[in-house]
Amino acid sequence: MTVLDKLTSKEAIELENKYGAHNYHPLPVVLSRGEGVHVWDVEGKKYYDFLSAYSAVNQGHCHPKIVDAMVNQAKTLTLTSRAFYNDMLGKYEKFATELFGFDKLLPMNTGAEAVETALKLARKWAYEVKGIDENKAEIIVCENNFHGRTTTIISFSNDPVARKNFGPYTKGFLKIEYDNLQELQEALESSNNIAAFLVEPIQGEAGVYVPSEGYLTAAKKLCKDHNVLFIADEVQTGIARTGKMLAVDHENVKPDILILGKALSGGAYPVSGVLADDNVMNVIKPGNHGSTFGGNPIAAAVAIAALEVVKEENLEENAEVLGKIFRADLTEFAKTEDLVKSVRGKGLLNAVLINDTEDSSTAWDICIKLRDNGLLAKPTHGNIIRFAPPLVMTEVQLKECISIIKKTISEFKK
Repeated sequence: MTVLDKLTSKEAIELENKYGAHNYHPLPVVLSRGEGVHVWDVEGKKYYDFLSAYSAVNQGHCHPKIVDAMVNQAKTLTLTSRAFYNDMLGKYEKFATELFGFDKLLPMNTGAEAVETALKLARKWAYEVKGIDENKAEIIVCENNFHGRTTTIISFSNDPVARKNFGPYTKGFLKIEYDNLQELQEALESSNNIAAFLVEPIQGEAGVYVPSEGYLTAAKKLCKDHNVLFIADEVQTGIARTGKMLAVDHENVKPDILILGKALSGGAYPVSGVLADDNVMNVIKPGNHGSTFGGNPIAAAVAIAALEVVKEENLEENAEVLGKIFRADLTEFAKTEDLVKSVRGKGLLNAVLINDTEDSSTAWDICIKLRDNGLLAKPTHGNIIRFAPPLVMTEVQLKECISIIKKTISEFKK
């Protein structure tokens, strides 16, 4: 078998099952092409993509501007490592820091790497600027968080699937309830060793939980009052997904440390980054942290193009408008459909809560039927279906998708 051989869906799935680690449970569809809001399977069937690679493909599949930037740079220079300067990284750092309003960017590749970077940065700041005794710093996190699956990150997860049999776990984290300002205040007052508060502005993997209005503003103020860094993990919620460039922008909150990934490259290439002002970022010195591929020329070119697309095509505004249509229509639908318990979200990051238990297969089975009807989505936490299409979707396309979702659920039988 060669890479040019055409596979059936059955053959492709069998190959992955035999030769690949079973660390994912994909929906049984084998995709071979994508353009804009659509993807096609190996048999040529066309689907609406309503997951966007977990919000990595905000700019749509194979956006020509992003692809051109990647191809052109790949023909010129791909990698120098950070042993040398390259002529693209500084341009990217200037572009990104000016766009998001920070002094400096530390480039990495994946979201989990960026989270790890932010944790190291916060701890070093705590020791060298705040004056916490070495190895005593603690970071506050939220229950039901999802920041990745590295050893340190799963140490403060409460997902048993991600945690079990991966210990011993990393210490130094305090866990509080999400969207609970009282618990945050108590945690901040419980110790003089608190370095930072790490939070998702919307908890995506947990089921698209949107906090109470004013939560982020009040949380940032509490952190400032206690000389604690406010770290926003916007890997999934950033880059226009929620109707603003960043989800924290809905409350005009500026994090002390901002974590970005996924759509930072439009899904074309692994690109992530951590942004902070000089008073925080300057604690990082040569040799403290790095990555061979972090800040490589292709990543820099791709990220600039991906961010330009967001601005040029008004994707923030589009996500805001279409998100309101989506939630309004499906909320009305939920009033007459017993299988839908509720609808929630912001922008084009939304979830439909299916009226069944978390351990049921109902949401998964609905997603199979949605696939059959030409729309791809996936459950999270058993009975929640996340709907997050590319932000280049039109209102006409969205309404067609809403019709597919309503028809599928209406005709579904447990």
